[in-house]
Amino acid sequence: MLRVCVKNEKEAELLGIQLAEKLAPGSVIALYGDLGVGKTTFTKAVAKGLGITDLITSPTFTIIQEYKSGRLPLYHFDVYRLEDEEELYELGYEEYFYGDGVCVIEWADRIENFLPGDTIHIHIDYGAEENERIFQIDEDISD
Repeated sequence: MLRVCVKNEKEAELLGIQLAEKLAPGSVIALYGDLGVGKTTFTKAVAKGLGITDLITSPTFTIIQEYKSGRLPLYHFDVYRLEDEEELYELGYEEYFYGDGVCVIEWADRIENFLPGDTIHIHIDYGAEENERIFQIDEDISD
């Protein structure tokens, strides 16, 4: 497990870019954290690291947003509003999770039973200072 304390949004962005450089087709990133902790901000950083130039917004109401302008497609999920797990089947989640792109899933705790075994789990917590965040990543991305 890798634990990283970032002091500001810029440092969080660098962490997301560093992670994105190591991602391959079929990578799934599960994000956990309180409302407003920075899950969407971190997703934007991953998108930037993938070379995606589109405006990244949280797909709270659409559940999933697709971005295909980078070196790999990015499938950004926000499963906060899922009523039940059956909706994942309706979305065709398997095509995304086991497909040609990278999936980033906000509120992943709501669908943990569906996540692939090699999912990268990232917990984001508030730090001691206002803009500080603590990232706990279950995979070493530091090399």
